[in-house]
Amino acid sequence: MHELLLPAPGRLLIPCKLPDGRNWIPPGGPIRSRVAFAAAHVVVDPLSDTPEIDWDATMAYRRMLWSYGLGVAEAMDTAQRGMGLDWTGAQELIRRSVAEARTVAGLIACGAGTDHLDPGVPHTLDDVIHAYEEQCEFVESCGGRIILMASRALAACARTPGDYDHVYRRILEYTEEPVILHWLGGMFDPALAGYWGASDPRDAMDVCLAIISQHRAKVDGIKISLLDAALEIEMRRQLPEGVRMYTGDDFDYAGLILSGSDALLGIFDAIAPAASAALQALDGGDLEEYHRVLAPTVPLSRTIFEAPTYNYKTGIVFLAWLNGYQRHFRMLGGKESARSVIHLSRVLMQAADAGLLTDPDLACQRMKLFLAQAGVY
Repeated sequence: MHELLLPAPGRLLIPCKLPDGRNWIPPGGPIRSRVAFAAAHVVVDPLSDTPEIDWDATMAYRRMLWSYGLGVAEAMDTAQRGMGLDWTGAQELIRRSVAEARTVAGLIACGAGTDHLDPGVPHTLDDVIHAYEEQCEFVESCGGRIILMASRALAACARTPGDYDHVYRRILEYTEEPVILHWLGGMFDPALAGYWGASDPRDAMDVCLAIISQHRAKVDGIKISLLDAALEIEMRRQLPEGVRMYTGDDFDYAGLILSGSDALLGIFDAIAPAASAALQALDGGDLEEYHRVLAPTVPLSRTIFEAPTYNYKTGIVFLAWLNGYQRHFRMLGGKESARSVIHLSRVLMQAADAGLLTDPDLACQRMKLFLAQAGVY
């Protein structure tokens, strides 16, 4: 066991012991039961004066995800898209990741949105359409599949559900291959509240389903991140045949995947070995093993994604650092400071409980260093 003192509410220091990690085994072939993407984070270069990406470490992390049979959802909000990573940086990330995916036959899909539009300037629906077209063309020119990201600019200028129908119809007619639609709730990005032109989620769902039904041939699936399992199941049942529901519910993914959803999840970045093991068990019809592996990851995910939910990236990068996948705990825009020391201490312990510390000695050493720098010791 690996012992250290961790801070707890009430200005307490609690003795804790980290158990040995689990020996996770990558799959021997493709995962068959579900399509599963991990939305991947980026690693910052700490030696740069300006916020730049450490490309070697960032690509190495993606190779780890592919080795466990997971796809990579690239340049999404987990990569701090729109929260530190701009479109210029996203282009380079997409270009490199698609090329890297080819070398290992890895599954990849890339975010295309409208985030290069100036948020300080009013935009029209045509502006949004042209912005989407520009980014979609770039992703397809690199050979990537498109995840059509929800647009802050569209949410700001659209006035009716018909405006969303107009924009999405134009973009889906423009793209060459079927896309994954992306419905991100206001808890992940407050600027996207009321997406699809309706404040009630079920009214918004009806608008979205109508768009999907009208353009079935151009929609591979939809990823929804609303943290509402009942709504996801209700919508999944109404999808046209062959259109996938990619759960983005980082609270209830275990049950939703088991009941039939595919996955496009930020938490799969942090729990890749366990996610892979659970899906391998599902492939083999071993539901007991599926639950045994994945159930302990849910408390960890609920901590990482607790309100304010959009700060979840901090916990994901923190865990990657503890596990030795990067040399530092630094993020674009200084977002490493977005969570408290007590919060990150819980992330450590819950990761340990789920068997997700690859090297408990290293994790213990780095946690002590982090706490000393924070003034705890």
